[in-house]
Amino acid sequence: MPELISLIEEVRTCTLCSEHLEHGVRPVVQLHEKAKILIAGQAPGRKVHESGVPFDDASGDRLRDWLGIDKATFYDETQIAILPMGFCYPGSHKGKGKSGDLAPRPECAKAWRKALLSKLERIELTLVIGQYAQAYHLGKRLNVTETVKAWQDYWPDCVPLPHPSPRNNIWMAKNPWFSENLLPKLKLEVARILSS
Repeated sequence: MPELISLIEEVRTCTLCSEHLEHGVRPVVQLHEKAKILIAGQAPGRKVHESGVPFDDASGDRLRDWLGIDKATFYDETQIAILPMGFCYPGSHKGKGKSGDLAPRPECAKAWRKALLSKLERIELTLVIGQYAQAYHLGKRLNVTETVKAWQDYWPDCVPLPHPSPRNNIWMAKNPWFSENLLPKLKLEVARILSS
């Protein structure tokens, strides 16, 4: 545990990509060696950057609903580890003809990910959210939809998920199989792991 604590302290003071972050550096992670479930996400959004609390937004509300757990369980670091691909808010696409946030900065994964993951030896389930996390953890597929559709290929160790952002409401409506088939099984597996 001392090694992980030391690594987390280093992460919290990391400034590797500060020159690229218009809103400044604020790494947001949640890690403990006893964690059983790993949430591998993209990068903190603006609200999370301001609060310093992972998934402290509408995306987090939806994600907790998908998992069938409450906030107390979600923020229990001995149960749930949260390690995004980029630890700081990357900024948004404003004025570039696109919506949403920029891609996670690549420096975090290169500098920290392997070492941090090696300390999480009790992980039984990894939730892989969005294209950047899926590319890192699962290898590339055609797109997020195709990867999530193939979720049984990775079950029960990993589950690829779309981003739980309200921006994905249209995706959810177009892919009812996600709520009908994947989520019930995911909730049961999360409950099993957390009760063991």
